[in-house]
Amino acid sequence: MDILGWSLVVILFVVGMAGAIYPILPGALAIYGAFFVYGFFFSFTSFNWVFWTLQTLIVVVLFIADYAVSAWGVKRFGGSRASVVGSTIGIIIGPFVIPAFGLIIGPFAGAVIGELFVGTNFVQSLKVGFGSLVGLFTSVVVKVILQAVMIVLFIFWVL
Repeated sequence: MDILGWSLVVILFVVGMAGAIYPILPGALAIYGAFFVYGFFFSFTSFNWVFWTLQTLIVVVLFIADYAVSAWGVKRFGGSRASVVGSTIGIIIGPFVIPAFGLIIGPFAGAVIGELFVGTNFVQSLKVGFGSLVGLFTSVVVKVILQAVMIVLFIFWVL
């Protein structure tokens, strides 16, 4: 049972880290779920209120930062609300429509289409599309760092 428990924890950590890059995967929630798997298989006694408070705060920050950082990239390059919405739709739909490159093309195209929809000229729309990519890549870096902190805190508490 120990091997199964640790295997599930590691799988959830891997899925969580992959979710930092691929938005369809649960990301931080998979990592958070790994803590419960560990508790059910081994024990919850290693985790005190400080552990749960820190981890929950990180998850909340991750959810807020995920949207805020992506929107920041679009807004920083002069985008409107329509381009933020378009970029968000693009990041969700893009990987399904164009499996290999949809993660990058989706938010870019969504932001450009959103800007064109509200009447922005094509060159500015392309600039906003680039901003959506800057926001996406910045968001990925923030998520990878914070999720790695979650895993390191788990290891610290368990050892």
